[in-house]
Amino acid sequence: MTKNPTLNSSWISDWRPEDEAFWNATGKTIARRNLIWSIVAEHIGFSVWLIWSIVTTKLPQAGFHYTTDQLFQLVAVPGLIGALMRFPYTFAVTTFGGRNWTIFSAAILFIPTLSLAYFVSQPDTPFWLMLLIASTAGLGGGNFASSMTNISFFFPDRMKGWALGLNAAGGNIGVSSVQLLTPILMTLAVFNLFQATPVDGVFLQNAGLMWVLPIAVAVFGAVFFMNNLTTAKSSVKNQLAIVKRKHTWIMAYLYIGTFGSFIGYSAAFPLLIKTQFPTVTIAIAFLGPLVGSLSRPLGGWLADKLGGSIITLWNFIAMAAATIGVLYFVGQKDFIGFLSMFLILFVTTGIGNGSTYRMIPSIFREENLFKVRGKGDVARAAALKTASIESGAAVGFIGAIGAVGGYLIPSGFGKSIAMTGGPQLALAIYLAFYGSCLALTWWFYLRRGPQTEGAPSLAEARV
Repeated sequence: MTKNPTLNSSWISDWRPEDEAFWNATGKTIARRNLIWSIVAEHIGFSVWLIWSIVTTKLPQAGFHYTTDQLFQLVAVPGLIGALMRFPYTFAVTTFGGRNWTIFSAAILFIPTLSLAYFVSQPDTPFWLMLLIASTAGLGGGNFASSMTNISFFFPDRMKGWALGLNAAGGNIGVSSVQLLTPILMTLAVFNLFQATPVDGVFLQNAGLMWVLPIAVAVFGAVFFMNNLTTAKSSVKNQLAIVKRKHTWIMAYLYIGTFGSFIGYSAAFPLLIKTQFPTVTIAIAFLGPLVGSLSRPLGGWLADKLGGSIITLWNFIAMAAATIGVLYFVGQKDFIGFLSMFLILFVTTGIGNGSTYRMIPSIFREENLFKVRGKGDVARAAALKTASIESGAAVGFIGAIGAVGGYLIPSGFGKSIAMTGGPQLALAIYLAFYGSCLALTWWFYLRRGPQTEGAPSLAEARV
């Protein structure tokens, strides 16, 4: 007889979220508890990932003689490393267990926070070494892939959009937290463990030290309140099957447009304000990631109700319109207009994050069910399990590729400013990219035509 899940079991062997009786009796409580602590760990991961978006704006006054392009590189490199880390993190959950990997991925964040705290108090640090230190912040970016993969196994298909949206939003708000709290805490001497001398009243090392206690709390919570699922165990080989799926790559491209835009703009926003509107305080920068994070569950909820593809289509239209607005107002040097358009852009990145992520499990479910049409309940159950494994791997893999936007967007702004003196060239390229995302969404997921033999009609399925 299969052992029933309990609050104290590290590994749960009996997990049937699609069974309504099981879900209402025990599954719901356990899933929500794991979701809460997953959000805590992911929130801190995002905060660590984006630390440098604020720290770079203070480096010049602290005596670091780096160029504007170099400062944008310090912001961009954690995005690239975070994206690369998401590939192994995606497959870690099904290899080591969601709880076990959360413990490890949270604990390892002591490396970027403590190393930052030391080296930002050394103004003679060469750029290459500071770039290396900044790259370790990318460890925080990897958490998203493992967290989303893990949570996708806990909830029934009808609730995945809501659960994944909430999990992602809780993590995304970490960007806003770090950009709101860091400027405040850098003015306080309460964490001055390295006895550094403040420059213009700023304790840069606090940007790293402020996260030490929260990281410890996240590790504690994962140890005592999270679970591993034996049903989520799978070989890397089985999961890598998603690489051969056409829709994995299409959705990865679309996710660069949504999440890549969110994390890229979040990283670049404070420094972009600093360079384009020098008289404006960067303390206002947290508003962008905040509204983007809060709108993500809305995107997941709307996708659950109306279908992810239709929400994604209209969202890319709105993103393009907001980008045109940013282009206009940055050229006019109108900060109010610039901020308003950018906040709209952030909201649309959040909605798009939720809607595109909701599409992924729906696509894999429809494709696997199509293969077993008419073959009976046993084949259908096996197809649903395969779909769960594949979509879990896909959300992490697609999240990894999407995170590349965290490097491309800040780097693009840096290069655009270095070449032309302003960010307009980069914005025009991003606008063209949104146009291509819009076309792909319509062509593959909303265009109604004759059904291809061997493949389901995803437009009819309203993925």
